[in-house]
Amino acid sequence: MKVSDILRVKGGTLYTCHPDDTLIQSAETMAQFDIGSLAVMEHGELVGMLTFREVIHTLAKNSGVLGTRAVRAVMDDHPMSCTPETELDEVRPLMLEKHTRYMPVMDAKMLMGVISFYDVAKAVVDSQNFENKMLKAYIRDWPEEETGKTEPNLP
Repeated sequence: MKVSDILRVKGGTLYTCHPDDTLIQSAETMAQFDIGSLAVMEHGELVGMLTFREVIHTLAKNSGVLGTRAVRAVMDDHPMSCTPETELDEVRPLMLEKHTRYMPVMDAKMLMGVISFYDVAKAVVDSQNFENKMLKAYIRDWPEEETGKTEPNLP
């Protein structure tokens, strides 16, 4: 399974912000749409990712106040990314190793979408459920074996 399969199921909605937006504006957007990340875009290009992790760290460091800080000050300006053609078997260990919950999907310099660890886990579970269903159907319809033996004639 490829990342493009997740994007196809997930749909095309992409939530973004600008690096000069305030953290308060971005946190409100994340809360309004119940999302954990925003792709940070400037001049049509991805320049970073803002996740709930950066917002929470900022709150913790500043006694619960976001103030007027800009997204640029706390965003991840070098997010790990993948392409639509990346296999899920490659993405899972990367996300686990780097503790990445959100990953931009890039086609050259074009942002195609953002996948979450939840999206990846759901795709794996759905795939396993489908495979299990097919295996159970196959076993249920298993043809009786012909042994090639003939029964002896008993008196």
